Amino acid sequence: MAALAGAFGILAGTLAVLGLYGVIAYMVARRRNEIGVRIALGASRGRVVQLVLGEAVVVLAIGLAIGIGLSIWAGRAAATMLYGLKPWDPLTLGPATAVLASYAPARRAARLDPMTALREE
Repeated sequence: MAALAGAFGILAGTLAVLGLYGVIAYMVARRRNEIGVRIALGASRGRVVQLVLGEAVVVLAIGLAIGIGLSIWAGRAAATMLYGLKPWDPLTLGPATAVLASYAPARRAARLDPMTALREE
């Protein structure tokens, strides 16, 4: 039963990372013209990556705040039913690869050719 619960936890984490990747990729695609203008006006590639990752961190922080609160609440309920489960387990609550999911769209935005982005409008 614990192995099945662990497998579902890994599946849920994978789906969360894929969902975050999709949201950030959509955000980059939607703001393609703005990013193209920023690059054309002299923004460095690092600054564009920082812009995209900064927005990803905001989305991630909101999701983590809600998710950690709900997981602590669910952990307390499950602690009475399972032996040795702690609601404040840092390995369970820590964000593992969510920022890495945001890095690929950020790099794609940084490599954007400003002339191509501006011609599409």
